[in-house]
This record gives sequence, structure tokens and C-alpha cells, in this order.
Amino acid sequence: MFDIGFWEIVLISVIGLIVLGPERLPVAIRTVLKWVRTVKGTANTMKNELSQELKIHELHENLRKAEQQGLKDISPELHESVESLKQAAESVTRPYAKKPASSDSESSTASNDVSPPADIKGDEQEKK
Repeated sequence: MFDIGFWEIVLISVIGLIVLGPERLPVAIRTVLKWVRTVKGTANTMKNELSQELKIHELHENLRKAEQQGLKDISPELHESVESLKQAAESVTRPYAKKPASSDSESSTASNDVSPPADIKGDEQEKK
């Protein structure tokens, strides 16, 4: 991005040392580095968001093409895009929905069948 060589960095640091002095130079360097990190983080965030938006736009375009072709005679690429778009839509509409009902039914039957073992039942009857 910038074509800064070794001698340019040395010249900038000497000028900074003369202008700011040895007491304020480390603080100024830390402040500049903090700004640079903030700008880089913001740029990376924007880049990620733009790539996600482009991907969503591409999926919508593929869905429109598939709808125009009747969702029957579509290419495998369009079919994959349609399926991924459907899965994304389902995850957005029901983000907290539970997974398959088979695991729920197993846990509910296990919790309903809570009876003490036979030897504990016998101990309870002897106490009465």
C-alpha cells in the first residue's frame, strides 16, 4: 500500500523525536498504533459484511433463476444454492428450534420412568 523504506522510517522517527521529545514519543507511538488497529479492524469488519451481502445477493439471484425455470430443470449449482438458501431461511426463522424430535422423545420417556430400583423399594416397605 505505502512504499516506505528503511531510510524514510528513520527520518520520520528522528523528526518525531525532535518535535515530541523523548518523554512524549512513546505515548504518541502507542496512540498512532491504536488508531491503526482500529482502522484495520473496521476495514476487516466492513470487508466481511460486504462479502456476506454479496453471497446473499448471489443466492437470491440463483433462486430467481431457479423459480423462472420452474425449480425442476435446474443445474446442480442452482440446486445447491436453493438448498443452502432454504436452510439459511429456516435457521433465521427458527433459530432456537430444537433438533429432531427423536432425541426429545427419548429424554421425555427417560424422565417419566423414574422409579427407584427394586432393592430400595424393599427397604422402604420394611421401614413401614
